[in-house]
Amino acid sequence: MGWSTREVAKLAGTTLRTVRHYHDIGLLEEPERLPNGYKSYRTVHLVRLLEIRRLTRLGLSLSAIATVLQDPADLNETLDAVQDDLAETIAQLQLAQEEIAKLRRTPTGTDLPFDIAVAAKDAELSDADRSLYAVITQVAGDKGHEHWSTLLKGAARTPASEEFDALPADADEETRHRLAEQLAPQTADLLAQHPLPADARPGSIRERELFARTVIEAMTDLYNPAQLDVIARIWRAIGIV
Repeated sequence: MGWSTREVAKLAGTTLRTVRHYHDIGLLEEPERLPNGYKSYRTVHLVRLLEIRRLTRLGLSLSAIATVLQDPADLNETLDAVQDDLAETIAQLQLAQEEIAKLRRTPTGTDLPFDIAVAAKDAELSDADRSLYAVITQVAGDKGHEHWSTLLKGAARTPASEEFDALPADADEETRHRLAEQLAPQTADLLAQHPLPADARPGSIRERELFARTVIEAMTDLYNPAQLDVIARIWRAIGIV
């Protein structure tokens, strides 16, 4: 008698929709139909379904499964690729597990990588500064994490930095000039003590341009006109621009 589509799907531990999808993409051959028009699945179909399900549980994509079913000689090569992907996924999950454990022990927020978030919290960064570091650390990549964490640990809060954080958009010229003069030496000393390592710098010209453009756009969004003017003065004073 065989099985209906619903029955064979249940036996294989899958769904009616999945069986139909396997038919649509050619993974599973269509069974014969009974005189009443209903499909009649046989053992060969169930075994193939079980094989497909097993391969999907091993992490093979449906396209990879199609290749293996068509030519079993490709199995080892396909499994090698899947194993590499699984190893990478496991490593990522282990890192995630470690970071979750750290966050449970030391709540620091989830907008920054943990070590940088700890340093940012200790440095009492403003919301704008913290958001800027979230952008910088993402664009700069993982290799720069230790640098940014160390840089933040060396950044001391001063009356000038607190005044900068609270600076209104309509701050007068004298205030902007004074703040820039106070903050420029601090910034220069900090950058001199913690230069960006060569391997953490953007490599190609395109990457450097993307980094600079992204940081400038983020700063434009995060700081008011008076703060941006002070930053520009600091950069000119220490030779960044």
